Parts: sequence; structure tokens; C-alpha cells
Amino acid sequence: MFFASDNGAPVPQPIMDALLRANTGQTLSYGADLPMTRLRDQIRDLFEAPTAEVHLVTTGTAANSLALALYTPPYGAIVCHRHAHINEDECGAPEFFSGGAKLLLIDGDHGKITPAALEQALAQSGGSVHSVQPSALSLTNVTEAGTTYSVAEITALAALARSKGLVTHLDGARFANALAATNASPADMTWRAGVDVLSLGGTKNGLLGAEAIVLFDPEKSWELELRRKRAGHLTSKMRYVAAQMEAWLENGYWLELARHSNAMAARLAAGLGKTEGAALLHPVQANIVFARLSDAAHARAKAAGAVYYAMGGGDCRLVTAWCTPPEEVDALLAAFRG
Repeated sequence: MFFASDNGAPVPQPIMDALLRANTGQTLSYGADLPMTRLRDQIRDLFEAPTAEVHLVTTGTAANSLALALYTPPYGAIVCHRHAHINEDECGAPEFFSGGAKLLLIDGDHGKITPAALEQALAQSGGSVHSVQPSALSLTNVTEAGTTYSVAEITALAALARSKGLVTHLDGARFANALAATNASPADMTWRAGVDVLSLGGTKNGLLGAEAIVLFDPEKSWELELRRKRAGHLTSKMRYVAAQMEAWLENGYWLELARHSNAMAARLAAGLGKTEGAALLHPVQANIVFARLSDAAHARAKAAGAVYYAMGGGDCRLVTAWCTPPEEVDALLAAFRG
């Protein structure tokens, strides 16, 4: 029973098959290959953005940090939720890649920033030579609390950011799960809502290691190329990264995988709602469940072989993946109940 992270899931067979197909003959390197060309066109079509530029990396940390550094000078500030991944889980990479930019942290229920909180934070920042200058807003969808921003919420936040001179970055490590949860289109959740740059994550949703920085402002593309190379994230054999994502996006496969993981989280949440002594800590809207259970329930689950993150005080985080079977969810619930 594995519920520690969707990063722990294996790679689906169609993705492995795509890698084998790419593994024939010789081709140009550093993204001058046919899979990369096809993927660029594929993403442009999916996002209804014919001028968007696509730059691949192999980690979400690189995608987020390079994207944010592109718009944030060393004297700038990146505004984000206090529990955003870029603040709590990336070892200072956004600050490092930007040459010293600061993160301005905003609190908000269930991992989300509200326009009122954003406006207050911006009113208290910048405008003086003694202060860092807010340059970018970073939103996470799915949030670190497992909740989702609606298109309307992103639109309101991005419009406020733009009115104050900030660009908007979307950390989409679980972007497919957010789309599956909200039934929004990729275009509606990104550039139509005012997002300037997207970190499109594939690794948490089935890929071996493939993340895309999708730039909706093509004029910034060359600078990002240089930053990616200088940072050591320009992969020479790019066809293997591109081939993964191409197969993932084909015929809506990425959304199929995300819908399954979301459904398994919903099944788990529904079961916990019927479990005596269990409480959900956040709304369950995608593939992450935060719950509080008794010490005895945790002990039974661990004894039964369940793997997940305990956070202290009976709180835990449970993450479902594209391959989580319903029987495994039911077995975990049975262990919790004893």
C-alpha cells in the first residue's frame, strides 16, 4: 500500500514504448530532433497558443526556478503561498537561479492565495530603494494542500498581479490533475487567465522525468535558452525527454492518468469520511488527501505495510497515483479501521 507520493509510481507502458521508438538511429542533439519538433507543435495545439515556446528540463525544481528567474531580477521578489513548493521544498533554488531574489510569503486557507491577501502583501512591499521589488506571482495548481484554483480565481489573481507590474507563473507539477478536477481547458487555465509562464509537470503523472517550461511570451525564449544552458539543464539527448511527453499528451492520455489518480483520492476521502475518528484537513479536489487519525489507526496501517507521510499529531498526507488500484485504497481504509 503505497501512498507516499505520486513520484514513487512506475512509468506506464505507453511511455516506455515511446522511449523505445525514439531509441533508433542517430539524430541531432539539444532539442533539434523530430520528437521535440512534434512536441512543440503538440503543446501549441493543446494550449491554442501558436506562438508559445517550449523548453524541456528533467526536474520540476529546474522548471520553476528557471521560469521565475527569467522574470525576476536579483533585487526582485517572488510572491507565493507560504507552503508553496518553491518555498518549502526546493532548497533555495529560485533564489539561487535568480541571483538572490526574495520570496514574499502569503498565508491562505487550504494552500490558496486570495486577491485580498495578495493586494495587502503588494501594498506593503516595494516602492522604496530599501525594499525588494515584487516582480512575479507564483501560483500552484494543484496546491500543496491538494486543492485546486478555478480559472476564475487564477484570472482574478493574475489580473491583480499585472495591474501592479508583476508577471504570473503557474507551478503545474500536477497541472493534469488540476485540469481533470476542474474540467478546464489548458488555454483557459493558463494564458487566457493571464498566466505568462507555465511549469508543466509530467513526472508526478507517469513520466520518467520530463517537465516543460511553456512560455506564452516568445520574446523571452532566447534568454531562457541561455539560462537553461548556463544552469546545466540543457539535455543533449533531448529526444528521450520529448518522446515521453509527446506520448503522454497524445489523445488525452495525460488526463486519463490524472483522472484515475483523482478518482482514487476521492475514493479514499469518501472512505475516511465514514471512518470513526478520522477527519479530513483540506478539501480533497485532486490526488492528495490530508487527514488526521488516531495513533492506533496509524499503527495498524503501518503494521499492514502502508507507506505514507506522517506529519505529527496524528496528521498525515496520502497521495494517489495513476496506477493506484481501488483494492489498495480499500485495504488502507480497512487497516485504518482495524
